[in-house]
Amino acid sequence: MYQILDGLNKTSGITGSMLVGNDGIVIAADLNTQIEEDTIGALAASITSNIQKSLDRLESAPLTQVTIEADNAKLFFCDAKIGILVVITEPEVNIGLVRLEIKNAISRLIKQEAF
Repeated sequence: MYQILDGLNKTSGITGSMLVGNDGIVIAADLNTQIEEDTIGALAASITSNIQKSLDRLESAPLTQVTIEADNAKLFFCDAKIGILVVITEPEVNIGLVRLEIKNAISRLIKQEAF
């Protein structure tokens, strides 16, 4: 699992990644930021839970990804089936490349969990 996060972090513009349970508990983390892992885990669980509840009310498809853009970073919260994959990037990152790498990382996480 840590190997997958490390590989993801080698993508240009990605500054850190982690896998968080739906309850906000950190499963694995490889962050290169000053932000505490537990804080990001709780934030990811809270945001994705609230958005999923809203989507349920709208009878919409399940949540797959939430992107938050701030002045100094972008945060991607993605459903990885076994938890929430959190990816933190620089503000001027190539979003298409990041989304492709996230998709590949989630696929590898799911395959690894199956074994």
